[in-house]
Amino acid sequence: MERFWRTNGIWTLAAGALLACAAFSGNPAAARVADPAGEAAPKVGIVEHLGDTLPADLTFRDEDGREVRLGDLVDRPTVLSLVYYSCPGICTPLLTGLAEVLNLLDLRPGQDFRVVTISFDPADTPKLAAEKKKNYLNLIDKREFPQEAWSFLTGDQEQIDAITEAVGFRYEKQGKDFVHAAAIYVISPKGKIVRYLYGTTFLPLDLKLALTEASQGRVGPTINKILLFCFNYDPDGRKYVLNTTRIAGTAVLLTALAFVIYLGASSRRRAAADGESKDHGS
Repeated sequence: MERFWRTNGIWTLAAGALLACAAFSGNPAAARVADPAGEAAPKVGIVEHLGDTLPADLTFRDEDGREVRLGDLVDRPTVLSLVYYSCPGICTPLLTGLAEVLNLLDLRPGQDFRVVTISFDPADTPKLAAEKKKNYLNLIDKREFPQEAWSFLTGDQEQIDAITEAVGFRYEKQGKDFVHAAAIYVISPKGKIVRYLYGTTFLPLDLKLALTEASQGRVGPTINKILLFCFNYDPDGRKYVLNTTRIAGTAVLLTALAFVIYLGASSRRRAAADGESKDHGS
């Protein structure tokens, strides 16, 4: 049995990794992906800054045009999202998915947590932010959700650059639009980044656990780091795509390694059998 696991363990790990990738390949936007440590920072994507603290003195404008300080808003576990309000692509599914999970979350908005959405387009206005706020609050129809529990903010380029850099959010302007990834960020009451949740749909349990960790200031690792290896962000398609070349190369290497282990185990078995034959012969 021990020899079986020595020779077949590699196959088990390889199959598990490939199955994990395959499970997300049908919905790449939901894949939990990030920039692997040690690689050059991407032009578009997210480089995790787990454990870093947001600059509390950044100021933005809320939906009513009032100036607000980020540190004053993040005074309890906070769900942060970065979008732009005229986005024709992934921002709408992201905010819709966020509203849907907030509809099901069994925590008290405004008391146990709050939500902050910041536009990274300096051309967005408080008026447009107010329209978006009204639309997404209307999606939360299964529970009471105070208006002050979800802030929609706009700001100038300097403040936008500071917040996007703080969370590792990399985006690129193309014409009037932007190419960017989709994620939400869970922040502790002291402004520490404790969790990244990727994609446009979220599970209530995942978000509740992340907010619970945030209330305690505990940093949680992003789920399924294997998937860092499986997906690349496609700026043209504005989605995450399966990296078949990388996966195929890994499968070949694992196969070769398994074959070498098998040959080594076979040689040891033959040597042991030859030794037993000589012992019986003498």
